[in-house]
Amino acid sequence: MASGGQTFTFPAQKQDKQPGKEHIMDPLPQATSDDYKPANKLQGKVALVTGGDSGIGRAVCHCFVQEGATVAFTYLKSEEDKDANDTLELLRKSKRGGAKDPIAVPADLGYEENCRKVVEEVVNAYGRIDILVNNAAEQYERPCITEITEEQLDRMFRTNIISFFLVTKFALKHMKEGSCIINTTSVNAYKGHKQLLDYTATKGAIVAFTRALALHLAEKGIRVNGVAPGPIWTPLIPSSMKEEEVANFGKAVPMGRAAQPIEVAPSYVFLASTPDAAYITGQVIHPNGGVIVNG
Repeated sequence: MASGGQTFTFPAQKQDKQPGKEHIMDPLPQATSDDYKPANKLQGKVALVTGGDSGIGRAVCHCFVQEGATVAFTYLKSEEDKDANDTLELLRKSKRGGAKDPIAVPADLGYEENCRKVVEEVVNAYGRIDILVNNAAEQYERPCITEITEEQLDRMFRTNIISFFLVTKFALKHMKEGSCIINTTSVNAYKGHKQLLDYTATKGAIVAFTRALALHLAEKGIRVNGVAPGPIWTPLIPSSMKEEEVANFGKAVPMGRAAQPIEVAPSYVFLASTPDAAYITGQVIHPNGGVIVNG
């Protein structure tokens, strides 16, 4: 990982469709680091991470198991099998004593019945959910709003925000006081992005959802927070951007580089752990390379 102020150019590359494949990226995203020092912050907890097969989701899953949690994650069947299996292997090797074996649950989360089944499978395996990370997402460059079809808009919102509502709706039945929810939004929700109109709209909705849900659940003792990453090297990048944009990805932020997923994942550990974040709800952490945002 480069330090602040150092620029890094990625090899130009392009994946033809989403979801992107982590295992064919060059260089591979970093989901782990020898510098990360676990401290049993999530010992005995059960976590569900949507979109946990790659990118930020994989790094979050790995940090969680290092901290003692039992982890389940979702992925898109047939499209992300290789990445999901790689993540499962990583989690099994890092699992701490007392935690149960991790599971990967295939699902297209844009639909209510699929979200219900995911939650049921996790609860059948582990009995409850203590930590829910809503993280699944897709993005596409749209040069002009006139080119965005109703079908594309529907799909974007189903994946990026409707799934958050639906998974949360079913998971809450199995969460209790002391549980928490963490939603992945984006720096684009705060600064905008002229070529990611529909994506940015969903990320803004996630910020509002996070704040409202935190108020909704405060009396039940369930905390709700968000993480708004800046440019992070994940499969979304080569599968949604032009080759030259990939090569220069992240250079525009004050730190002059994109981050690796492992540089973002500890934010989720902090928000999930008590007493570290016991008095924090309705807030968003901004690991974005120095971009100053309001709100």
